[in-house]
Amino acid sequence: MSLDAPNDDRSGLRADARRNRDRILRTAVHHFTSHGIGASLEDIAKAAGVGAGTLYRHFPSREALLEAALREHQLELLETSRQARGIADADAALHTWLTALQDYLRTFNGLPAPVLAAVKERASPLALSCDTLVTITGEFLARAQSHGHARRSVTANELFLGALGIAWVLDKADAYGTTRRALEAVFAHGYLRDGDDGADGGSI
Repeated sequence: MSLDAPNDDRSGLRADARRNRDRILRTAVHHFTSHGIGASLEDIAKAAGVGAGTLYRHFPSREALLEAALREHQLELLETSRQARGIADADAALHTWLTALQDYLRTFNGLPAPVLAAVKERASPLALSCDTLVTITGEFLARAQSHGHARRSVTANELFLGALGIAWVLDKADAYGTTRRALEAVFAHGYLRDGDDGADGGSI
């Protein structure tokens, strides 16, 4: 995922190979949406009408298939980032971005796990996407910090990991007796009362 738009890996493919790849990808999106990121790759290949070998020629790993399946959502997220840059209030802009980021990280059930792994494992096909998301998060954070809304001690990577953690539990929030609003309030303001932690105050 680049700062402008994801690349199209179909260039240079024969027409029949391109059709196979597109069919696999459409099927994968459907299965990941229905069954989460652990959906069977064999079932995806079968439903797409191709053999497992064909699937792996186009997508050598589950992470590679996930990265491709996320691209439409990545474009939507990038568009949100562009719109958020136009928000005059730095705090509101950061909040808009973090909300959109959390929603993106919930595209498929279980997605935070491979994204977290990609933060550590640089060889993952998802690693470049993570780098971009952290970079954009850093842009909004730096603006909020320069306007006095966010603590200087917070880093873009920490804020990204916090958003990832919130995304991980949001689908289960109701089952555990909480809400998205409550979780985001703790994420944004901490759990200390104003003044309890000195100069930092407890805000982001």
